[in-house]
Amino acid sequence: MDPLDARTRVFATFDPESLGTPGILTPLQERSEVDIWDGEGPPPAAELRKRASGADGLLCLLTDRIDASLIEGCPRLRVISSMSVGVDHIDLVAAGRRGILVGNTPGVLVETTADLTLALMLAAARRIPEADRFVREGRWTPERPWAPDMLLGVDLHGATLGLVGLGAIGQAVARRALGFGMRVVGWTRSGRPVPGVDSVSLEQLLQEADFVSVHVALTNETQGLLGPDEIAAMKPGAILVNTARGGIVDEPALAAALTSGHLKAAALDVFASEPLQADSPLLATPNLVLAPHVGSASVRTRQRMARLAVDNLAAGLDGRPLVHSVG
Repeated sequence: MDPLDARTRVFATFDPESLGTPGILTPLQERSEVDIWDGEGPPPAAELRKRASGADGLLCLLTDRIDASLIEGCPRLRVISSMSVGVDHIDLVAAGRRGILVGNTPGVLVETTADLTLALMLAAARRIPEADRFVREGRWTPERPWAPDMLLGVDLHGATLGLVGLGAIGQAVARRALGFGMRVVGWTRSGRPVPGVDSVSLEQLLQEADFVSVHVALTNETQGLLGPDEIAAMKPGAILVNTARGGIVDEPALAAALTSGHLKAAALDVFASEPLQADSPLLATPNLVLAPHVGSASVRTRQRMARLAVDNLAAGLDGRPLVHSVG
């Protein structure tokens, strides 16, 4: 028998060492045959199916669709480890039927994502992208060097922030908002109390909040949670921020509310379809700050996520409990 046949096999849809973490794969490579995708962008569906078909372990990203069909085509698969917190790209039911362990990387990106949430909130409230364009396009001229009404925004301090979801990231945003002198209200399905946050119904939150920030996972229950009716119920002139998942917010309804002036501004890091299509109406929507899903995009956090994803996979293949297991 070829010695490699007795070893576990791993397919990685990305190279963790590209994040500046040399040697991170060594523990896996010592016991497994590791096949690393080195193409541009994520592997196409056919290539993913082909390369994963003989794998015992799969190291993947949120851009990889791990559906029931793919899982059925991987008879040896025992562990799926995703470098992400959300796992809506993985068919958990299909994995569960096979007894496949699924790991993710929560915790390590909480503070970094909370930082980005505040950055987007400030960018939308104080019109930072618009101000940047104003200067770069030569509209800041000696004839109009300053004016009392130039690029007027709104304050965070003294405003009410409504948090839709009070998990770890929502709580981290609350701590930052309290430091800015904001009043913080929150809604969560569990009803959990959070220090410094007034627990309210979703209806009351939308009516009272000057800023609404989304921090729930995307599930069947939260898909379209902020739909046309909820967006219409938001306080006139409010600002919406979403760093959770795109499908939670109805994008056409949001675009309409921004265009009509019902909402003052919005900032999105996530979208129902990613990457955002070139013909998306969001690109022409006024008062909207856009980012390409970079909530966890700091060097240190991405390195920690990659290490945790590898540790999860190694543990599962060794028959040990995953560091972080889904379900």
